[in-house]
Amino acid sequence: MKKILYLLFFALLFGISTAVAEVKDYSSTISMFRDSPALTKFFSNSYGYAVFPTIAKAGYIIGGSYGEGQVYLSGKPTGMTTVMEGSIGLQLGGKAFSEIIFFQDKRSYDEFTSGNFEFGATAQVIAITAGAEARAGTGGASAGASAGPKTGVQAEADYVQGMATFVHGKGGLMYEFSVGGQKFTFTPFSI
Repeated sequence: MKKILYLLFFALLFGISTAVAEVKDYSSTISMFRDSPALTKFFSNSYGYAVFPTIAKAGYIIGGSYGEGQVYLSGKPTGMTTVMEGSIGLQLGGKAFSEIIFFQDKRSYDEFTSGNFEFGATAQVIAITAGAEARAGTGGASAGASAGPKTGVQAEADYVQGMATFVHGKGGLMYEFSVGGQKFTFTPFSI
């Protein structure tokens, strides 16, 4: 566990990223999100989106996370993106999750792809899972249970400042009451 924390700390500290950007196949992750009825309107009406197949997070008082993904415009990949997060507070454990961020319009897409974009600690995220849903943001927190994404019972979601973010848990166990924010980088593909 300590090795993971040290690696995440140094990645956050020095901004380590992949030097060569190449198109990868993230179709299975996109399909997983596309299968959720709550995201239908986002896939059909968004200007574009960024998808992260796996973001790994670990923490013991000080925590961090890292993941790589791609940004899409009209269903075609336009560049590579990375996400890093640093947090401090009561936290212990590790987890992995997938994340998708929808861009409402050209302005939000351009803001994200400008090179260094950051979500603050108050950014709104909606969890899409088979057994439970949770929402956290500036308006407080709430949670509820459902029979799963196939039931059509999903959290009401909309864009906040031009973006809508959804996560899908992959595994792990983490106790967390911490403050942090996500920082994103973008490298366009040279096609």
